[in-house]
Amino acid sequence: MDNLVSKTDYEKALADSRDERMKWWREARFGMFVHYGLYSQLGRNEWAMALENYPIKEYEKLAETFNPKPNAPREWAKLAKEAGMKYMVLTTRHHDGFSLWDSSANIFNSVRTGAGRDIVKEYVEACREFELKIGFYSSLMDWHHPDGWRCAFDSSARKRFTDYIMELNRELLTRYGRIDILWYDVSRPMESFEGWNSLEMNQELRDIQPHIIINNRSRLPEDFGTPEGKIEAMEGDWEACMTFNDISWGYVDSEQAAPYSYNAQRIIKMLNKTTGGGGNLLLNIGPKPDGSVPEEAVEPLSYVGRWLKKNGEAVYGKKAKTPINKANGTCSTSWDGDKIVYLWNWIWPRNGELTLGGFMTPVKAVRLLSDGSDLEFKQEKQKIILKNLPHKSPDKVAGIAVLKIEFAEKPVHKRCSYYPQLHGGKEFN
Repeated sequence: MDNLVSKTDYEKALADSRDERMKWWREARFGMFVHYGLYSQLGRNEWAMALENYPIKEYEKLAETFNPKPNAPREWAKLAKEAGMKYMVLTTRHHDGFSLWDSSANIFNSVRTGAGRDIVKEYVEACREFELKIGFYSSLMDWHHPDGWRCAFDSSARKRFTDYIMELNRELLTRYGRIDILWYDVSRPMESFEGWNSLEMNQELRDIQPHIIINNRSRLPEDFGTPEGKIEAMEGDWEACMTFNDISWGYVDSEQAAPYSYNAQRIIKMLNKTTGGGGNLLLNIGPKPDGSVPEEAVEPLSYVGRWLKKNGEAVYGKKAKTPINKANGTCSTSWDGDKIVYLWNWIWPRNGELTLGGFMTPVKAVRLLSDGSDLEFKQEKQKIILKNLPHKSPDKVAGIAVLKIEFAEKPVHKRCSYYPQLHGGKEFN
């Protein structure tokens, strides 16, 4: 490229355009990760090739029997839409080096082997049918490529391998129209962005798709952080990526995985933790060998979608890291960044009252989010007492009611404000 700029200038240009590029993502809050590839046939984790020491030639035989059922990606996208997800990210090529499109750079792909089909194309079409934003996962590590390890110490191999990675991503971003997310993974074995030519590569890819957002796994910060397997708020934009069972990203036996898998309540709890921390949740499914959605994911995600239809305001749209730190022991919150706090209730009070402590700001109104009905309350100093509540949770989908609390101004909250020993001995009046 002739128009490459320095790292400083590149990062300034990203910062200047980030709010516009990230607007949809910051409002979407919930997406589906899909790990699908040759490893799905083994049903023993997506890292089976490496962890089980498969010889490459033996592993390649899996490509001969790889044959997802027609329109399998449509099944993923349909469920994502029903679950209230707003975007998807597909493993277009995982660490085993098998591409799910007709790659000229990598003949080890789904079109030139058993399936004879471009799965990426089918996925893109399904996303567009269900109006979901489109993300491409692209591994930097490659166990199949002969230079995938030599690149760490051989300059000629490094040049060949980084050219290969660049060409794969160029293919993905030039063949399928507008793509919204480029989701890198595992920048091994090289240990710096210079080793990967990430500054040059990402500038060229952004020239192809100027609106695209890129994660932080090419050893440059780019647009958003990606805590994995944990929900941990970061500075700036971030997205927690989570498996469905805390065992594997790829498919494992559904019957045995079911007891470990998330139910609707656990997923909603994760949504609260990400939204309350100002981040997104990217929740994974590992399709079965034929591309079907595993049974244990269908019902929980369907329930979550039904819940979000009534309570989505607490999740979607502009949200900021909540200022409310434990108003009581059975509720959590999310915040619109201004005067509205959403109180997510996990355990409903049987006695008709719910008490919230530590609020230093006057309350104007409290409503049930699902139907907008007013709830009776009184505010005594730093306490809000909700009164005459129904004896069972008014949420009939998941038993998780959300209360919308409107304050007179941006809320100030002091956790355990009557107990100075819990905050450095300072007393709040």
